[in-house]
Amino acid sequence: MNRRAFLALAGGAAIAWPLASRAQQKAMPVIGFLHAGSSGPSAPFVAAFRQGLSETGFVEGQNVKIEFRWAEGHYDRLPAMAADLVARNVAAIATLSGTPTALIAKTATSTIPIVFFTGGDPVVEGLVASFARPGGNLTGIAVQTGELTAKRLELISELVPQAKVIALLVNPTNVSAERTIKEVEDAAHAKGLQLAILKASAEGEVDAAFEILADLHVGAMVVGSDAFFTNQRDQLVALASRYAVPAIHPTGLFAAAGGLISYGPSFAAGSRQAGGFAGRILNGDRPADLPVQQPTKFDLVINLKTAAALGLTVPQSILARADEVIE
Repeated sequence: MNRRAFLALAGGAAIAWPLASRAQQKAMPVIGFLHAGSSGPSAPFVAAFRQGLSETGFVEGQNVKIEFRWAEGHYDRLPAMAADLVARNVAAIATLSGTPTALIAKTATSTIPIVFFTGGDPVVEGLVASFARPGGNLTGIAVQTGELTAKRLELISELVPQAKVIALLVNPTNVSAERTIKEVEDAAHAKGLQLAILKASAEGEVDAAFEILADLHVGAMVVGSDAFFTNQRDQLVALASRYAVPAIHPTGLFAAAGGLISYGPSFAAGSRQAGGFAGRILNGDRPADLPVQQPTKFDLVINLKTAAALGLTVPQSILARADEVIE
């Protein structure tokens, strides 16, 4: 072989080597993020999810991609969005907006791993076989929503003892709505309270629900856990202020927006747990072998400025239990 031929061969090998090396590199995994809400109100939860991912070695844009699908409060959009993520053959799907989203993802695929953050009992709702051994392709974090909503009824009754009729606002399109209503009805009956059920699944229906409060002689309100309500928290807080109705909400985001009081799991902590689950799955763990976890952190947040505007004095018994007091 002459010198010119050798140099040409060597140069060709030098070009081919990095190409072959890149071809052998594993493609960056993609996580599908399916959510019933909107990106803006959910930004803190997305940040927490990314943090959980990073704790398992995955950083968005470096060694993992996230494909976001936001339903903007319209549950009917979720099936098509889930089908699109499945068609893209994502490595995993994260559903952090309750049971309806998780069930839709489960219907869309029986093979792609799904990580949920949901209320209710995932065994009863058909998401997993058991908490300890989920089986199938789903696992995640589960909150006993109905029990928490009943606890919220007790708290708002303690804060507003003169209220004899308390309204419960639920989204009727949420599969957990009827079970939540039953549990809160039982809690209201035990305390000798009347419970008025209000339903809303669209912005206009929320306005309509508040318009009938006076006719029902409602003295306080419990807002149910739902991604749509979280998405509409500014509207709900503004209406509670306009109609001067003391309301208790499912997360501290409401209290931060001007809501009177909130009690519930830390959605940021739960989203971080979910991110950790997703990272473990990308590292090779199977959802079937990852036990469903329950939140370990619950926050009671009180907004004293809102209480003063409503003419309420927050009992010391509640202040002593508060995790955060907004003044």
